[in-house]
Amino acid sequence: MKKSAILAFLGLSVLGFSQNTNIPKEEKVRDNTLLVKTDHAELDAKKKAAEEKAKLPKPYNPKADAQADINKLVAQAKKEGKNIILQAGGNWCIWCLRFNNFVQGTPELKELVDKNYLYYHLNYSPDNKNEKVFAQYDNPGEKFGYPVFIVLDKNGKMIKVQQSDVFEEGKGYSKDKVKEFFKTWKPKA
Repeated sequence: MKKSAILAFLGLSVLGFSQNTNIPKEEKVRDNTLLVKTDHAELDAKKKAAEEKAKLPKPYNPKADAQADINKLVAQAKKEGKNIILQAGGNWCIWCLRFNNFVQGTPELKELVDKNYLYYHLNYSPDNKNEKVFAQYDNPGEKFGYPVFIVLDKNGKMIKVQQSDVFEEGKGYSKDKVKEFFKTWKPKA
């Protein structure tokens, strides 16, 4: 009796697993192929982003004493009559690195920045979150993501916080939008 029950169970199991679904074999193969292509596309995109990130300059210093650096910039800004831009982010952030590279590699933008601003890369990373410094500016990275720009007047007073997504264009930034931002917040004559 036990043998016949086991054989019946095995027979029904084989029959159940061998039943044909109504999905043609070509569709099964095509579905699997699409999944593989999607995975490869995502992996390729991540690989390209990592390669790009590796090539870009790393302007953020997690070991810096950001408050002391900003205090020095305020003293210098008073003497030179310039405003200060704090570009908050980190070397982990590809958009932060892209923005830095974009400004440094675009002569018109670099000249506008050098003439009107003292520029500082305010680090936010697991190594150094600069929580006290960010708290002074109402933690804009938590609200807007990174990079985020904090514009200070020559006395160190915050006059503008600007999220960066409004400058984005494709995988980079709009020269006209960035230029307009720099022109708008330069020191008043």
